[in-house]
Amino acid sequence: MRVLHCTDTYPPEVNGVSVVTALVVDGLLARGVNVGLVLPSHPADAVSVFATTHLPTATLTLPSCGFPPYPGIRLALPRALAVERFARAFQPDIVHADTEFIVGRLGARAARRLGVPLVTSFHTDFAQYTEAYGLPWLRRPVTRSLVRFHEPAARIFTPSSVTAGWLATHGLARSEVWGRAVDINIFHPARRGAAWRERLGLGEALVFLHVGRLAPEKNVTLLLAGFAAARATLGDRVRLVIAGDGPAAPSLRAAAPAGVDFIGFINRERDLPALYASADAFLCSSTTETLGLVVLEAMASGLPVVAVPAGGVADHLRHHDNGLAVRPDASSVAAAIVALVDQPALRARLGRGARDWAVAIDWERELDRLVHSYREVLDDDAGAASGATTSTAPARSRAS
Repeated sequence: MRVLHCTDTYPPEVNGVSVVTALVVDGLLARGVNVGLVLPSHPADAVSVFATTHLPTATLTLPSCGFPPYPGIRLALPRALAVERFARAFQPDIVHADTEFIVGRLGARAARRLGVPLVTSFHTDFAQYTEAYGLPWLRRPVTRSLVRFHEPAARIFTPSSVTAGWLATHGLARSEVWGRAVDINIFHPARRGAAWRERLGLGEALVFLHVGRLAPEKNVTLLLAGFAAARATLGDRVRLVIAGDGPAAPSLRAAAPAGVDFIGFINRERDLPALYASADAFLCSSTTETLGLVVLEAMASGLPVVAVPAGGVADHLRHHDNGLAVRPDASSVAAAIVALVDQPALRARLGRGARDWAVAIDWERELDRLVHSYREVLDDDAGAASGATTSTAPARSRAS
């Protein structure tokens, strides 16, 4: 099987979509699938948070520039003919457009031009982001654009029941909930150690962790407000560590109360697992997550999760089983933080529940499911082609 992946985001760029796409490429290669990849270029001095390079032999890198409001996002130049020539040379059986932007659309165009099946991924409802960025009038046009992009797909892979419901509501019924998984060997409670705590001077404090891109839609201001309220009660007994970077970082740093450490991006494979395991609980306030990969990584690391049960997070968060569900207000976040600090038995029980939940989600199984889904799409396409040939044969016979 030959699969061409076309994505607008890939390591060293850091976000949930780039991480999942890189894991997919590696997983397919490990399963003997011949993978081609089209992606934007990155600056030569870009520092990766990955320890290894996730690039197959057949890779086309398109010239790109930084997106002005968020330079970490790369915008590929629309080299349609270059992508089509690369696709013809690679001869894919199927094209997977992982994103809905320039590269994903060029991949969809190439699939159409080559006459091979197209599958897509719907990771993010970007229409929701229009509110966070103060552009609510864009919500309808963005929604229409997303729907048009995914309409031709033989299958749409999406990571949660919430996003599958969104697709169905907009007439896109060929979706499959896929990708809800975490590597439970990399992210493991046994990676806990004193190094991070010593490096940050955390002492004996209970450490709450947040990992993710620092952007308006992530709602990190809510975490800071909730932590400030909790710290008014708990004092130095509690600390908050925020790993990640993004356009909101300067304003968040300026608004942060005492006891908050911003540590930027860190190496995902070498350092992040130990950081998770060395914390005591995880905080997530985003209401726009389609998967919430960081939530699953935290659970796999044995951390109870405090989160707003919205989007894909709602598929995994079980109140008082593996974490605490909170309302999107500071007082609710503060109450959860205080409860976990003051009740060690509750914290330990929820941490065990979090790990149990993650263990039940096997990333290797999800990769096997993806290969199986590709084969189903190819079988359906072959059947449709055979049916079309059969249905036209009598007409040609009658004409002769």
